[in-house]
Amino acid sequence: MVTDAAQIDAARILVASNRGPVSYTLTEDGGLDARRGGGGVVSGLSAIGSDEQSLWVCAALGEGDREAVRRGVGEPGVRMLDIDPAVHADAYNGIANSVLWFLHHLLYQTPLEPAFDQEFRRQWDAYRAYNRAFADALAESAAEGAAVLIQDYHLALAPGMLRERRPDLRIGHFSHTPWAPPDYFRLLPDDIAEELLRGMLGADRLGFLTQRWADAFTACATQVVGGTGSTVTGVYGLGADAGFLRERAHRPDVGERLAELREAVGPDRRTIVRVDRTELSKNIVRGLLAYRTLLATRPEWRERVVHIALAYPSRQDLAVYREYTAEVSRLAAEINEEYGTPGWTPVLIHVKDDFARSLAAYRMADVALVNPIRDGMNLVAKEVPVVSDEGCALVLSREAGAYAELGDHAITVNPYDVTATADALHRALAMPPAERAERTKHLAAAATALPPRRWFLDQLDALRD
Repeated sequence: MVTDAAQIDAARILVASNRGPVSYTLTEDGGLDARRGGGGVVSGLSAIGSDEQSLWVCAALGEGDREAVRRGVGEPGVRMLDIDPAVHADAYNGIANSVLWFLHHLLYQTPLEPAFDQEFRRQWDAYRAYNRAFADALAESAAEGAAVLIQDYHLALAPGMLRERRPDLRIGHFSHTPWAPPDYFRLLPDDIAEELLRGMLGADRLGFLTQRWADAFTACATQVVGGTGSTVTGVYGLGADAGFLRERAHRPDVGERLAELREAVGPDRRTIVRVDRTELSKNIVRGLLAYRTLLATRPEWRERVVHIALAYPSRQDLAVYREYTAEVSRLAAEINEEYGTPGWTPVLIHVKDDFARSLAAYRMADVALVNPIRDGMNLVAKEVPVVSDEGCALVLSREAGAYAELGDHAITVNPYDVTATADALHRALAMPPAERAERTKHLAAAATALPPRRWFLDQLDALRD
């Protein structure tokens, strides 16, 4: 981590995101333990030549991160911002995850929510302050004419703020979520909707995961502020990192998890696999309801199939997410109670995050269930066909961004239709091996068309051009 502005004022390529590539935890003896993250942006930055000076600006997310900032501990190429924890909480949980996330995923229960009151306005002030901190740091850290790639809905105001400070910069913003259609977007107060769009339009280029989300943004901008002006939109469908996944999926720890899962499933049984965080948009509850419907209406599958549900808790500091996670576990237990036998557990559910177990589940999947209500992309849909040992049938929601690339070779479902999803699971389980292998081949090819490094570099090249 770099803390001296004199050391960082020549950065030619800058990335800004809420979460950075490294995080710190305090150890019992008062030390700091560093843990590196992954993802497309991390892979992308690693593709930049060493002669290009790059800087990642991110927020300190916990006490370990904040202590690292205070001690000046870190690594070159990362600048961590110690934003006031109360400001960060209001911006991150109050606005980004409780307003913008719900807005773009169409998740509001509109008879009751949203209600944009004075508390919302107070939290929006914090969101402004949070974005301002990033804009200030980027302006201070960038060389003349540098390229800046700002990430996601957490930092929607930062492009406009940065443009005011540094008109010389080439500024890009990428949205990793869907974008709400105009009628839904205009649930926001009129002044906030305009402020949000003008913040985004401070960028030279805006990137989206699918043309559908890019078109939705353009429609919102046209209705609210009269158009996108000189800002150009582009589509970059982030793909799976095939080389990394295939290598990682055959390491010993994955082999151990694979043996454990196979023993738990039992011999000669099919598997339906899902791997998700318990985010409200992932639709895990309806997926379990569809599986229960399959067992009720297609008794021939009883004791012949197991649903492996890896449902890793997400955003547990928000009550609605805690309640949803509890409902997932409750429903899985109910299905096991209703249909389980001494030698067969219909649902194997794991709630502890374990990447090796996820890869093991990918490898043994006969069917992959990816049925989000709405999803910017959904990389699980792309990763399972790449890793699957014997090929898998993909049951895919038409509301996942990945549908645009994978839909021709998947079994498509309306995520709200539990009965149709149960029928799709039956069709997938009964699919002949040759058809399943052929579909998997096409799915894997489409899933890896734009791997993370190329995804990042394409955006950087477009911004520089």
